[in-house]
This record gives sequence, C-alpha cells and structure tokens, in this order.
Amino acid sequence: MEPAPQHRPPVVGDEVYRQFIARLDYLPPADVARIEAAYAYAEQAHAHQKRMSGEPYITHPLAVASAVVEWCMDADAICAALLHDTMEDTGATKQELAEKFGKEVAEMVDGLSKLDKMEFASYKEAQAENFRKMLMAMARDLRVVLIKLADRQHNIRTMSAMRADKRVRIARETLEIYAPIALRLGLSKLYRELQDTAFRLIHPHRADVLAKALKAAKGNRRELLTRIQESVCDKLAHAGLEAEVFGREKSLYSIFCKMKEKRLSFSQVLDIYGFRVVVDKVPSCYLALGALHSLYKPVPGKFKDYIAIPKANGYQSLHTTLIGPYGTPVEIQIRTRDMHHVAQDGVASHWLYKDGSESSAELQIKTHKWLQSLLESQTGNSAEFFEDVKVDLFPDEVYVFTPKGKIMALPYGATAVDFAYAVHTDVGNHCSAARINHELAPLRTALKNGDLVEIITSPDASPNPVWLNYVKTGRARSKIRHFLRTTQNVESARLGERLLRQELLSLGVVPISIPTTAWEALVKAGGQQSIDEVYADIGLGKRLPSVVARRLLAREDMAAAVPGGLTLAIHGNEGMAIQLAPCCQPIPGDPIIGSIRKGSGMVIHTHDCPVIRKSRSSEPQKWIDVEWEPEEGKLFDLRIRVEAKNKRGVLAQVASAISVAGSNIEHVSMEADPERLFTTLHFTIQVANRKHLAAVMRGIRHLPDVSRISREKGGEA
Repeated sequence: MEPAPQHRPPVVGDEVYRQFIARLDYLPPADVARIEAAYAYAEQAHAHQKRMSGEPYITHPLAVASAVVEWCMDADAICAALLHDTMEDTGATKQELAEKFGKEVAEMVDGLSKLDKMEFASYKEAQAENFRKMLMAMARDLRVVLIKLADRQHNIRTMSAMRADKRVRIARETLEIYAPIALRLGLSKLYRELQDTAFRLIHPHRADVLAKALKAAKGNRRELLTRIQESVCDKLAHAGLEAEVFGREKSLYSIFCKMKEKRLSFSQVLDIYGFRVVVDKVPSCYLALGALHSLYKPVPGKFKDYIAIPKANGYQSLHTTLIGPYGTPVEIQIRTRDMHHVAQDGVASHWLYKDGSESSAELQIKTHKWLQSLLESQTGNSAEFFEDVKVDLFPDEVYVFTPKGKIMALPYGATAVDFAYAVHTDVGNHCSAARINHELAPLRTALKNGDLVEIITSPDASPNPVWLNYVKTGRARSKIRHFLRTTQNVESARLGERLLRQELLSLGVVPISIPTTAWEALVKAGGQQSIDEVYADIGLGKRLPSVVARRLLAREDMAAAVPGGLTLAIHGNEGMAIQLAPCCQPIPGDPIIGSIRKGSGMVIHTHDCPVIRKSRSSEPQKWIDVEWEPEEGKLFDLRIRVEAKNKRGVLAQVASAISVAGSNIEHVSMEADPERLFTTLHFTIQVANRKHLAAVMRGIRHLPDVSRISREKGGEA
C-alpha cells in the first residue's frame, strides 16, 4: 500500500467536510490520514461530475461516508464509502485502488460497483445480476451491505431532481429489496426511514394525508398517552424496577399497509402508538411484564416472547398488548439495553457498542450464515435467483420445532416442503409426507408457530412441479427447479437419442456404423460440450432430428441397410420428457401421434384429437409417428361424460359400477338441466387401456337410469 498522500483542502463543502473529519475522533491518526487521502482521491476523480440536483458529485460519497461514521465503522469501510463510485463512474481501476488504499478497500468498492460493462437483455436482468454480485460481496464482507444501504439512504433522500418514473422505480426497488435487507440485518431505524421515504415517493398524496391524520391523532390523544406513560412508570417503580419508558409510533408505511390489508380507515387503526420499556437485565424484563399485566389486562394471544426465541435478525424483546383506559389497546415492548442497541442498529451495533454483550457478534455470525444460505440457492437464471431472494427477505416469520427440539425460523406461510428443504436438500428431494404435531398432514400444509414437524422420506419420492405453486422460501424454490431441470435434461437426452436413432434407421443407417469423428464434428459444429447435449436439444425440440441426422450423413457415406417408416415406442408419461396431452388424454390402444414442443419435450395426442387437427395439416413436419409399448400395472387418467336421470342415489350407482370394473375415480362434477329431469356427471377416472375403458363404460351403460355415456375430448392442449 502506498503511503497516504498529503490531503489538499476540499474545493466544496468545507464545513460539511470539517464536521465529517471531526467525527473521526474514535480512530487513530494514521487511519484518519488514510480517510483524508481517500477523500482527496474521490474528490479529484469526481471533479467534473455533478449530481442531477446540480451539486458537486463529491457531496454524495461524503454523505455515504458520514452515515458509515455514525455506525463507528473502521477506516477501510469509510474509505470504501468515499470511493464507492470511483470504479463505476470514473477511470479508477481495482488494481489502482488496491495499491493506494489496500486490497480490502478495493474488494469492497468492486462489490459495490455495478456490472455496467456487460450487455443485458433487460433492466430486470441487469438489476438481478448486479444484486447477485453485491450479495456475493456481502457474504465475503458484511461491511459492503452497510455501505450499500447508506448509499441507498442518501440517494432516496435526494431524488427530487429525477424523472418521476425513475423516482417511482427506485422507490419500489427500495421497498422490495433494500428496506427488507435493512430489517433482516436488524437496522430498524434505517428500515423505517427507507420505507417511509419510498412510500412518499410512490404515493405522495396518500403520505401527506396520513401524516396530517397522524399529527392530529397525536394531539387528540396526548393527554391519554401521557396518563398511560405515567401509570406504567409508577407501576414499575413500585415493583422496584429501574426502567426507561418512552413512546413509539407506527411508521406511515406500516399504517398504510395495515389499512390496505385489513381494509380499515385511519380511525380504526388503534395500535398507532405504543411504549418501549428498557431495563438493565433479562430477569427484569419478565418482572416488568408481570407488573404491567397487573396494571392493565393483557389481550389474549397477543403476547410474544422474542427473548426466549429471538427473531432471525437477532431481535429480542417481550411484546404484549394491554387494554388501557377507555378500552384503548396499548402495545408494549420490553427489552434490555443491549437488546435495544441490537434492535435499533442490528449488525452495525457490532461496531457501535464494542463494550456491550456478545449479542451483536452473534448476530454477525447469524447474518453470515443467512447470506451463505442465500448464495446456496443460486441458479443459472439471475431473474429467478432475484425473485427467490426477495421471497426470503419477507420479514414475517413462524418458528417451528424439529423432532429433536431444534427451533427453525421460516417465512410466514411456509409449508412442510419448505421445512424439508430447510433441513437438507436431500430431505426435500425425497420427502413423501409430513407429520405435524404427531399427525399426518399434506406436504402443502402451512406451518404455524410452535408446530412440531417431522418429514417422512422415501428413496422413490422426488420433487413435484406442483410444489412450486405453494413453497414460500427461495431455497426450496431453487432446489426444486434445479432438480426438475436436471431431471428434464436427462430424460430429454434419452428421448432425443431415441428420436435421432429412429430418424437414422428410417434413412437406412444403423447408428452404430457412424464413426466417432462424425459425432465429434457434429458436437463441435453446434457449440455443445457433448453428444448428450445434442440429444437433450433434440428431446426439448430445440433441434429437429431430421436435420441432425442429415448433417451426420453429410459427413460420411454410410450404407443403407434398414428400411424406413419406423415408429417410436412409448410407455406413456415418461418423466418430464414425454407428456400425455390433457386435451385428449390418450391411453394404450388409442392410435397416437407425437409433437415436439420447443423447450418442453414431446406431447402425445390421439389421432382424432380435435385440438391438433389444424396443426397436423398445416405443419406435418412437426409430427412424429409413435406407438404404445406394452407395460403392465400403469394407469392413465381420462374423462368420461355420463347422462342419467336426476334421481336420488344415481351418483352412487355410477361410482359403484366404476369401482366394480376395477377403475379409480380421481375427480367428479355434476350439472343438472333447467327442468332438473336429467343430470350430467363428469368423471376423471383411471384405466389401464382401451379394453379396460370399454369394460368400465359397459358396466355404467347397463344401469337403468343411465341414458348416455361418452369419452370426453377437447379443451386446452
């Protein structure tokens, strides 16, 4: 590292700069000199730049560094805050910053710099990839996220000069990403500010109306709030407890959300004001709780003990709601001073209160683990990763127990599948059922606080695509997607190999006779890594087997020895690569035909399916002849329509006939005609083949009250 160059007086903001330097008195002189040098470098680098407001650009890095100083962070973090835009907006390089200010500073600045040199298809993709880069830097060094939050705090405070659409876009991003990150890191003051400022930018009129209503309500309730506060202080003093009691009020955005979610007017939101009680030690928290419960009656079900079970962001407090004078609900939070520091400043309390307890250091460890778990959920798709992380930033949580008594925190609405993936990826991939509080429950069951959850696994079980509709955690979502993609690629490669083999045989070429050099040339020409990738592309419909076969044959002259006109044999729904069309629901015995859908494999239809009639005539090259391969024990879903007299017990008669014929009913619905003389029953049943279906229909047709029965086809493919 080079010695710090002599700092020259700043050109602008002399007084602001002097105040900034004066607040560095907690650092040794050598560190202050490095920070002065970083300021000088940043000022020179940004010398010809101005913000949209017309101010010199250096005012922004200085404001970000000032926020970092408020958290009493170290010299490297303050230098990185001053330099955070130099790589992105000026000619500075990472190597140059490392030489002048050290490797740690350069790494932090790099983590804070956007990927502006790369081309992205859309703003969302760029946003997702930039966030992924920042998250990786955060996982290496937690100071990166604190600097980024300080950067966003100053940016959103000073957005008046921006276009309205850009203001709203950045404000929404702040609400969706940066405010939840601040909450997840325990930075509650910053969290509230980011939320309220973004809310004012998105809904300025609503924010003004709410602010005026809040001010008026505060004036109207001042006497009542003063009376409650005095009563609380007196009660705690009589209990021999030394405590600080001060009021707190809901933020504008949280009031707005509550009004919107519960469809309330402002006057119906009763818990706008509350009180915090800060005591010296943990036992005093519970003594204070008992004293206050004897002062005012507690509201049943409104007590939460976050001291015994802290929130994932390290937050600890006792929460209780009391019925105060005139039936006014009063929310009270009770905590120790250490807990209060962590509640206000989260991970930043590690730097702010070095003489405190170990809680902030423990929070840092927890935060690193959380960041690592987010990185574990990465997939190849940046946009999916971004959405998964947004889900994991959702602040509300439920706390559940493993069979061994370990507490696990999951997002509100999380299911047994989310729990399984939180335990281990293999547990999630092989979960088949769940026991919740010792009783069997569906995997989609939403978990509640205090649930005891046990996952039942099976080596034959595998993730179901339906799970993606109800899982809540980003980890579960990404692991399920990864499994399905991997499985689809493997199955698509198998299908592609069969399709290419069929095409080669139809051209009179035995695949084994094709030289290795021809296969290698084909792979290289397509830019793939292996022949399996070529097969997967064919199976997914990205490449036509006829084109691939002809390219192979164009490279070598091979003898024709096998007649053409071959068909592909299938068993039915073969994993994800071959699907039976839901419109016609083919079963063994039906004449069938296959179509390759780009990106999703082969879909099998019956020859007489009305949905494909137009496509078969206009695009015959997309259709492949297929036939059933005999397989015992497999059942297939199909729909039948039964018209019968509208009499008592007719549904039971038809259901009994279906059961006697050895079929299973998956779904049933019914509709009656206007005169209610006849009723139409729609069944989804399971049969083995056409012969089995004929037996079922014969059994139903013999019922005296049944007038007509038919197989249903059509609908969406």
